[in-house]
Amino acid sequence: MKVPIQPIGDFVVAKQEQAETKTASGLYLPEKSADKPKIAIVQAVGKESKEVKIGDKIVYGGYSHNPIKIEGVEYLLIKQEDILAIIK
Repeated sequence: MKVPIQPIGDFVVAKQEQAETKTASGLYLPEKSADKPKIAIVQAVGKESKEVKIGDKIVYGGYSHNPIKIEGVEYLLIKQEDILAIIK
């Protein structure tokens, strides 16, 4: 799927992973009580972004992103310096 936004500089565009709706013991969580994970999949990278690439699963800082909704899909704009880790 082509992303309808091209980040500039060292920003990346990512899609947040869905929060768990069921605990390990089988209990279902109400939507409001489920914490959103700070894990996302990179969809596009700016030209100055050197450490991450499209498809990487990343961990980012708590409030260091800018959500944007385009064509009904929510994306996150994250500055590369706010990416804490790449999950292998």
